[in-house]
Amino acid sequence: MFEVLEQFRIWCGQKMRLHTETRSSPLFKQGEVWWCAIGMNVGHEMYGKGAYFTRPVLVLKKINTEMFLGLPVTSKIKTGVWYAPVSFHERARTAVLSQARVFDARRLSKRICALPENELLDVQKRFVQFYGS
Repeated sequence: MFEVLEQFRIWCGQKMRLHTETRSSPLFKQGEVWWCAIGMNVGHEMYGKGAYFTRPVLVLKKINTEMFLGLPVTSKIKTGVWYAPVSFHERARTAVLSQARVFDARRLSKRICALPENELLDVQKRFVQFYGS
């Protein structure tokens, strides 16, 4: 329990840094996968890993130059209506539809890749099916 609380404390410092940083948001596009500081979250919500609490996130829909709807990506292969298969750097991965959320672009740190158009369209189709049912 103390280890989790310590991780929350460290994340709060990182989040304050992101919030007050004066750098401009990186240029990003729909369909790209980025390292994103998603932080320490509550309960079963996906969280970032490492010193900066990051994980790959797919930019599913660009809202404007500073915000986007994103899907966390995991290297664990999962199947079912809550998930969408993606691949990059010659490895299969899974976009987690149930963990969709709006992110501020200041959380983005490094572009990983852009998904092929057909793969992005498949993820978008699965997203609409998941949330439309």
